[in-house]
Amino acid sequence: MEPSKTVRLLWDRMQDRDWAGVGELLADDVVVEWPVSGERILGRENYVRINAEYPEGWSVNVLRVVPSGTEVVSEVEVPHVTMGVHRVESFWTVHDGLITSGREYWSELGVAPAPAWRAPYVQRI
Repeated sequence: MEPSKTVRLLWDRMQDRDWAGVGELLADDVVVEWPVSGERILGRENYVRINAEYPEGWSVNVLRVVPSGTEVVSEVEVPHVTMGVHRVESFWTVHDGLITSGREYWSELGVAPAPAWRAPYVQRI
């Protein structure tokens, strides 16, 4: 399977809460880092459990998937009914149809206020 298809399927299965299916896309020894919170997730089971146990009320909107050989970048929006809208930029490495590593930058929209000095140069989104 093409690496970008593996990543798209990952997000589809996340949306469907197909946790066994998510696990099928991950190498047993997958390593996923979350630099924003300073965490490293070791192994398929831990990555699946963290996502499966996240409080319900969320959905997944894939904004883009950009492939480059075995490396795939995805940008995804994850709105939650009580926790707001999150975005994640993920950098995946895929070999033989399995995700072997990832680095995900999770952020909540609007929580990092723009400094006032930039106001004359920007447009708010």
